[in-house]
Amino acid sequence: MSKLTQNVPFICERCAQQIEKLSNGSYRNHCPACLWSKHVDVKPGDRANRCKGLMEPVGLYHHKKKGWQIIHCCTRCGHVGRNKIATNTAQPDNPELIVSLSRNVWRE
Repeated sequence: MSKLTQNVPFICERCAQQIEKLSNGSYRNHCPACLWSKHVDVKPGDRANRCKGLMEPVGLYHHKKKGWQIIHCCTRCGHVGRNKIATNTAQPDNPELIVSLSRNVWRE
């Protein structure tokens, strides 16, 4: 499955916001309004995970090559993952919520 196939609009299952596809060449993996995600990938972009639990934004991580990422924790299975912050797009991530996550910056 290509990124173009995966880059589709959706309705957030957490806040019911209508989310448009990314306009910066990537694909969405979380809601820009509430920052919640859905546990859908085994490997980034494959959409092969059966869990489908909602993933709560719990913190931030700074990757030296990818920049700031949101840490998400699955409310169903407990999996912890990271997603790049969406910027330079038609619907960028909510900056106030990003700032509120800065109280919990993760380090490896």
